[in-house]
Amino acid sequence: MRELVNPDRIRRFMRELALEAKVETRLYFTGGVTAVLMGWRETTIDVDIRFFPETDRVFRALPRLKEQLQINVELASPADFIPELPGWEQRSQFISREGKLSFYHYDFYAQALSKIERGHVQDLKDVRAMFDGKLIDPEKLFEYYERIEPDLYRYPAIDPKSFRREVENAIARD
Repeated sequence: MRELVNPDRIRRFMRELALEAKVETRLYFTGGVTAVLMGWRETTIDVDIRFFPETDRVFRALPRLKEQLQINVELASPADFIPELPGWEQRSQFISREGKLSFYHYDFYAQALSKIERGHVQDLKDVRAMFDGKLIDPEKLFEYYERIEPDLYRYPAIDPKSFRREVENAIARD
């Protein structure tokens, strides 16, 4: 069984993975890692990442680092669950740079919409923390929802009416 991930373990993962990046690479953290690094939670179960460009060297390092650090690493981002938000890369918040690897928090608006769609209690607490920290604006969040709504048909597990209602509810709680 792998261990829970805290800020120190995330930083170690960042340092170790950076040793493998031989070309300029951008890595985006999402989900629990963002919550831990932002201080909303003390730990998370998974290190969810997406990186560009996707290089074999970095991919091949992931299983070794999972074992070495005893952490779960998943290739996942909001775009795996909801349509990609236009401009998400420009809105992704820079964390730090190690060697040729730059680390970012995946766009908070995309993370919030993905978490609202999933609807787990912890996800909704994270969205509340994003509102409280002024990382997302309620009106803009709804605008981004409306921009992706026409593409929800590509995600058959999502019921657009329910998703819209949950976005409205999350904004109303703000």
